[in-house]
Amino acid sequence: MKNALVVGSSGLVGRFCLQALLGDPAYNSVVSIARRELQVHDPKLVQKVMPFESLASLQLPPIDDVFCALGTTIRKAGSQAAFRRVDYEYPLTVADRALRFGAKQFMLVSSVGADSKSKNFYLRTKGELEQALRRLPFRTAHIFRPSFLMGPREESRFGESVAIPLAKIFQFLLVGGLRRYRAIAAQTVGRAMVAAAKADREGAFIWEFDEITRLAHSL
Repeated sequence: MKNALVVGSSGLVGRFCLQALLGDPAYNSVVSIARRELQVHDPKLVQKVMPFESLASLQLPPIDDVFCALGTTIRKAGSQAAFRRVDYEYPLTVADRALRFGAKQFMLVSSVGADSKSKNFYLRTKGELEQALRRLPFRTAHIFRPSFLMGPREESRFGESVAIPLAKIFQFLLVGGLRRYRAIAAQTVGRAMVAAAKADREGAFIWEFDEITRLAHSL
């Protein structure tokens, strides 16, 4: 039985990832890191409520698998610098701390189109994080690149409120190489993260729409 760490467990994908972990007998305990206490009660769950600015001093029990679903938008963060702090610096800090407590696998929610050379700041930041993560000494790194995420959010995002219905309508047009841009349920991504961790593979893997869907169905 393994121990898991979930960061971003109050977010859209993180909530479903946490739910899947708590219901999976392969995991003995699940540590959640969030800014506020979650309204989740389970004997396997250990909640650490803390400001993410304090992650560098994070103390953990022995950890096997890390599930990182941290993410924001530039609009919500308030600036590019604040966005990069949440979407780049915090995940790497978590990765560094988790390694100190024995973590072997890291599951990351990135974005379709992530590219360290992109002219788009959002996609470039995601790509740089992927590169930095792959340089760390994890036995396994699973990088998930979903497109539009569907599911109940605590806060509305205008761009997604417009794009997701359109994506649903025109899903059938997204074929071949465009399939990776299909909207996907956040629950599917969360379940796929757990399925990938349980596969116990070695190396770095990138998962997009079709692969994420297949992984989720295998759980």
